[in-house]
Amino acid sequence: MISVSTDEIANRISMTPSSLRESMARFATGVIVLSVGGDDIHGMTANAFTSVSLDPPTVLCCVAHSAVMHKALLAQKRFAVSVLGSDQEDLARHFADKRRPLGPEQFHRVEWEPGEFTQAPLLHGALAWLECELTEFHDSGDHSIFLGTVINSSKSADGSGLLFFDGAFQGTGSADAS
Repeated sequence: MISVSTDEIANRISMTPSSLRESMARFATGVIVLSVGGDDIHGMTANAFTSVSLDPPTVLCCVAHSAVMHKALLAQKRFAVSVLGSDQEDLARHFADKRRPLGPEQFHRVEWEPGEFTQAPLLHGALAWLECELTEFHDSGDHSIFLGTVINSSKSADGSGLLFFDGAFQGTGSADAS
């Protein structure tokens, strides 16, 4: 195995945060709301989320060190994921808005119920929900990679998903298209 340090890479490549952001904008991602319950109740829109393993069932989400969610995840050690449908752009925007109220007030106008195992908000109308136990986290640059074991999951009726592509929200189209 060949190991190359990040300093060696930085010396060879002229990379800026803005050029990376522009390139990554061309990669379509699904949109979720990550949430924690309890005393640190909080929600956050995210698209740096993926399935890692089916056995054991594991997912990951990347969260900035500066985000309120970072501290909340470390405190609660349990979280939920609501996979948003194409008709839920308003929820994605709400939980991405840094000006929204924090704590329980951010959920006052949102329909949700507490997860059975995590007590974290599960948003009504989502395409799927996951409840997770935080099992690991790793710092990487200005973010942490949070790994969670899925302890419960469910899905709604079919619908199209919400994507983020080229700086805008878009739907996946009809879920029953063949």
